Amino acid sequence: MTIASTQNYADQSIAQGSQSFAAAAKLFDAQTRQDVTKLYAWCRYCDDVVDGQVLGHGKQISEQSPEERLAELTQATLNALDGGPVEHPAFIGLRDIAQHHELSRALPLAHLEGFRADVEHRRYRTLYDLMTYCYGVAGVVGIMMADIMGVRDVKVLDRACDLGLAFQLTNIARDIVEDAENGRIYVPLDWLDEAGIPVDGAASSQHRDALAIVAKRLVDAAEPYYASARVGIGSLPFRSATAIATALYVYRAIGQEVVKRGPSAWDERVRTSRLQKSSFAAKGLAQTVKSRCHVGVPRDDSLWKRPLV
Repeated sequence: MTIASTQNYADQSIAQGSQSFAAAAKLFDAQTRQDVTKLYAWCRYCDDVVDGQVLGHGKQISEQSPEERLAELTQATLNALDGGPVEHPAFIGLRDIAQHHELSRALPLAHLEGFRADVEHRRYRTLYDLMTYCYGVAGVVGIMMADIMGVRDVKVLDRACDLGLAFQLTNIARDIVEDAENGRIYVPLDWLDEAGIPVDGAASSQHRDALAIVAKRLVDAAEPYYASARVGIGSLPFRSATAIATALYVYRAIGQEVVKRGPSAWDERVRTSRLQKSSFAAKGLAQTVKSRCHVGVPRDDSLWKRPLV
């Protein structure tokens, strides 16, 4: 497969799989944008294979169990990281990234371990338990993205991880009902108990008022991680910083809209409009300039701490 076809696959993957991040990714410089989209394509492909979906939607019939699919993904990922033979463009892209950046092999493998939690249908009693899951499926992606942007400072990587955590908490709030309908519960079980929502009734319309309160708790929990990430943006290359700041505002707005809609938040999928994305790009540029003045601000010690890899 040619370099062009691999990149074309990555571009199509992000365009169809994430309108929110695709808009922000246009602000990267050309080389960073290519590498970021390749990483996204690998993450998206692995997620889809584990879930039996295509670009996050629908269900595909497969003779393999989720465990078998995850094992094949792991082997293909190891081949890519070791520069070995791979056929699918998602893994060719990952191989390209691994060869051109100092990408710790522990990070892609940690991401796959995050998917293992889905395969095993794990549930989370506390917010702390949930953060461990968020780290695997999103925090490590933030770190890998920062790695591609040339970040090596551990403190800045912590901030990149924080942004991934914030994104995932936002996604969970937005998708509570859809996930519950598919048998997946990510909300801390303690929170459901406190709200009087039975686990097997989380998708029921009769619990929408209580569920709106739970969703607000998730959105509120994301806020300090968004705040931490804003500080880290100041240490990124300027165009990368603008792209990431834009993505931050887009995703944060999704969480805010979930809270604003209350019990009707799941009547239709919450999205941001093109006009909103344009305004967030302007805010992202302003935040990039502003963040240069706050680079040395210490990270809040009360935030969840990632394992060092």
